[in-house]
Amino acid sequence: MEKKSKFSSKQIVTIAMLCAVAFGFKALSNFIPQVAGFLSFDLKDIVIAIGGFILGPLPAAIISIIVSLIEMITISHTGPIGLIMNVLQSCSFACVAAVIYRRNKTIKNAIIGLVAGVLCMTVIMLLWNWLITPLYMGVPRSVVAGMLMSVFLPFNLAKGGINATLTVLLYKPVVTALRKAGLVRESEGGKRTTKWGLIVVSIVLLITFVLWGLVLAKVI
Repeated sequence: MEKKSKFSSKQIVTIAMLCAVAFGFKALSNFIPQVAGFLSFDLKDIVIAIGGFILGPLPAAIISIIVSLIEMITISHTGPIGLIMNVLQSCSFACVAAVIYRRNKTIKNAIIGLVAGVLCMTVIMLLWNWLITPLYMGVPRSVVAGMLMSVFLPFNLAKGGINATLTVLLYKPVVTALRKAGLVRESEGGKRTTKWGLIVVSIVLLITFVLWGLVLAKVI
């Protein structure tokens, strides 16, 4: 008996499209100033989180792995270490948000999921930066430990905040486009109406996090 695929053909096409868009967002991220000379803001997590909201946490993890692999062999210079860190970053943010949102597809759960994703990603990246950055940079672990609270913590919170607020702002336009293309059913995207108060708050938060990131990158 032929084994049935876990994903439908439309879901596979949607995953492929989101992988392409996520890679494009990553390429754009390379033009954003770095923090401390090596920490990069990464916008691909926005697309991965949206994919998680639409399709679930497993597709979000698949998109994260595929895009990180393509990134490693094309535009990245960090090799397998960068691959590991990228997958951990994206999955801890997007998959956590998707798991919470999947339980009840409401705006409230989406926001709770994104906040939980930012916090989870921040904690995990603090731990893994402490473990791996000394190997990558060739410095004593005590040097990296001294940077955890002053550099890594504010950087990851700012990055997570930017990605979370942009996810809120871009989710509905992306889902609407995919529905018009016939790739996403109503039940897959969740029913969401425009909440102008939420949009205004998201824009204010986005501006705040962007300014915070520019300060960390010593642009302003």
